[in-house]
Amino acid sequence: MKRLILASKSPRRKELLEKTGIPFDIDAAEIDETLNPSLSLSDAVRDLSLRKASAVLERHPDAVVLGSDTIVVIDDMVLGKPKDRQDAKNMLESLSGKTHQVITGFALVSDRKTVSDVSVSHVTFAPLSEAEIDTYLTSGEADDKAGAYGIQGLAGKFITRIEGDYYAIMGLPLSRVYQELKNINSY
Repeated sequence: MKRLILASKSPRRKELLEKTGIPFDIDAAEIDETLNPSLSLSDAVRDLSLRKASAVLERHPDAVVLGSDTIVVIDDMVLGKPKDRQDAKNMLESLSGKTHQVITGFALVSDRKTVSDVSVSHVTFAPLSEAEIDTYLTSGEADDKAGAYGIQGLAGKFITRIEGDYYAIMGLPLSRVYQELKNINSY
């Protein structure tokens, strides 16, 4: 049975992967995370996940490596992690009262097999007041999250509807990854 490596330093992905009960190590990929502009957004996120996993596989050729990435998209604009508080505020204002997409890609790579896919979910926010946004930003929760929010945290109270995979919105399509790991490694 091959050792599993998570190619991410995301605490959310670590927490989610722990839910599988499969032991794993962490070795974050240090690559350029620019999305390929010649690809559709879904394909670009899948490609980035594959690049992360492949980079770490070079250091651990006898392992199975999991790479993943998540983007938030509103009105054809990609919202990454906010650069500062004003950027986070702008993002939350753009999400207020609207439905946006969360695209999470993953890739599992080993010397025997490569599997990659994306999960596209739709998330609807209630209209947010300036005071709600400011209070949320003060919590610090928006600082390191795509789209400046985490569905599993304080921002959950703003979300009126989701269509798709809750765990993928958090950062990892857990069931799909688990099923693929079983196929690759017979866990």
